[in-house]
Amino acid sequence: MSPIAMAGNADANSSASRYQLHNPESTLLYQLVARYYPAFKDRMLAEGRTLPGYVQREFDDFLKCGRLEYGFLRVRCNNCHNEQLVAFSFKRRGFYPSCGARRMAESAALLVDEVFPHQPVR
Repeated sequence: MSPIAMAGNADANSSASRYQLHNPESTLLYQLVARYYPAFKDRMLAEGRTLPGYVQREFDDFLKCGRLEYGFLRVRCNNCHNEQLVAFSFKRRGFYPSCGARRMAESAALLVDEVFPHQPVR
């Protein structure tokens, strides 16, 4: 993997260094949205109502998040030349717990590493 995909000095055989392909279709939330959202949207259109654009984008992007058919990066280890496909995530502020938790952790790491050491904090 590239340094981005394999952080730190993790051993190449350890589970911490291996990317686990996210399988959103297996989550209950994804299954519920995939099953009921299209019918809900069609029903609203039939009644002459629509969801706000930002809500529609959130649901549509949620259904594409973490799926290889909607885009991916191919990363390669410089040492062993192993290649891995990493699906794009759609960075929205909505309800998807996986993407939200990752962004929260990244923001916290940025504050601890870059902001707090250099700025006075009360």
